[in-house]
Parts: sequence; structure tokens; C-alpha cells
Amino acid sequence: MSTEVRTLARELIQKQGLAVYMLRSRELELAVVPELGARIISLRNIRTGREWMWHPEKSLKLFRNRLGDDFCCSTLAGTDECLPTIAACSWNGRTLPDHGEVWSAAWKVDESAWQAGALKTWLELPISPFEFERTIQVKGSKVRMSYLLTNLSRTEEKFLWALHPLLQLRPGDRLNLPPQTRALLKGDTWIDGVDAFVPQGGCAKTFARPLSRGFAEIANAKSGDRLIFDWDPAENNTLGLWLTRGGWNGHHHFAIEPTNGAPDALSEAAQHEQCGRLTALGSTRWSVTLQVAS
Repeated sequence: MSTEVRTLARELIQKQGLAVYMLRSRELELAVVPELGARIISLRNIRTGREWMWHPEKSLKLFRNRLGDDFCCSTLAGTDECLPTIAACSWNGRTLPDHGEVWSAAWKVDESAWQAGALKTWLELPISPFEFERTIQVKGSKVRMSYLLTNLSRTEEKFLWALHPLLQLRPGDRLNLPPQTRALLKGDTWIDGVDAFVPQGGCAKTFARPLSRGFAEIANAKSGDRLIFDWDPAENNTLGLWLTRGGWNGHHHFAIEPTNGAPDALSEAAQHEQCGRLTALGSTRWSVTLQVAS
């Protein structure tokens, strides 16, 4: 891990009692804090030294949040999970918080899986009747994230899920998408140059759906660095893209968000049948693979 992340890990363990789980191969290093929403705080290409996970300003600060906190008041670092909504909304008599219920919760760790080399974390959602599980495995240059969502209710339930990685950008970074995905973006030419597709002081989000291929890549011709997202569009048929160049709380970052629907509020997505659904006591699985390359 970077010196900053290693130092932070020691401080979290010593001062806050938070465990930082680190996975490593010859190609990459990954750090996760299960008690902070199972947040991925670091993903580093060992060969080039590039850190892909973003955090505010110059120092990485991690702290606990409570259910219902505004997401903009969170640590914001790296990758979290959004479930069962991304935008705050009311659904089925439930008040669902900003970016969902799981990013602010402490996830439990399956220690037997950890001893076998996989980081399996899970929780029961505090408001919605779901149990959510994610297993991370690192092999070579790839990080595979496998998910299991179970409906604990005896009635059908709808949900939105999105991977929510806040990524650092560097000059020369470009977003590569399949031609079929670009065709779905309806003239959003700002997609072409990741580092310049909205003006300074602005921010933007767009969606592409339904996907025929689950693929997106950030590539830098100068350094050779690449970060590749790969998933099955039959499992998650939507891609969300977000960029802020100071327009959202003064921050500068980019997000590639595989998701199962749109827009960001479950109440709206469900109205148009653009979300997931689970039968009573049913479950569903999906996966996303990240790859660092150079």
C-alpha cells in the first residue's frame, strides 16, 4: 500500500479500533475498511505506483457515519456501495437515505473466508428487508467482486444497486467505451475527454441503458495506466457516469458506476420498471471485475 494508506491503517487500528483488510498480488494492492461501509480506500497499481481511489484534498481521513447522514458529509474516500437507492427518496413507506443504507453501516467479516484468501463481508440493511453480501478476491491484475442480495420479506421487493467508485483523474486520462454504449449517450460529447468533459466549476451525470456489453475503461497514453471495469449486462444493464470539476462541494473526481437501473431515486426507477426486483424470500447474484493494467 502507499505510505499514506499504511500509516492510516495503523492509526485506525490503534486509535479507533477499525480493522483495515489488505489484499495484494504482484500487480495490485487493495485496502478495505469493513466497519466503514466495506469501503475500498485504496486500489494501487504496483508496477506504476498509480493510486486509483480518490479522497478529498491532500489527506485521507476516515470516520464513522450514522444512518441518515448526508453523503457529502462522509469520508467520501474510494469505493462504496449504494443500495437500495442512490438518491434519497421515500419508497413503500420507508425513508431511504442519500446514497442508500449500506455505506454508513458496519459490515461483518466472514473470518473463515478471510483465512482462505477472500474478503467476504455482509450485513442486514437497517431499513429495507435485505441481506447483502460482497466477496472480494484478488488474482493477478484483477479484483473480482461477487455479490449476493437476499430478500428477507414475504413480499416482492424492488431495489437499485450501484457500485460507487470515486476515482482520481490525471491529465491525459481518456474514457473508452464500446461503440454500442456511446450510441446510447445521445450526443453527450463530454464523454470523450474524461479530464475535460465539463467546464471548471461544473459537474454532470449521465446514464447509458440498456447495455449490450458491460465494459468501461480509463486509459492514459502517457503513463500507460489503465483501469478496466467488466461486468455482465444481463445482470446490470445500466452504466452511470459522473464527473465533478469543482461543481459538487468543490471536489474533483470521476465515477464509473455499473448499476441495475436509473435514475438515481428508487421511487422514480421503480415507477418506470427500471430497477431490480426480488421475489418473496428470493435472492440474486452478480459480479463486477476491476483490472489494473499498464
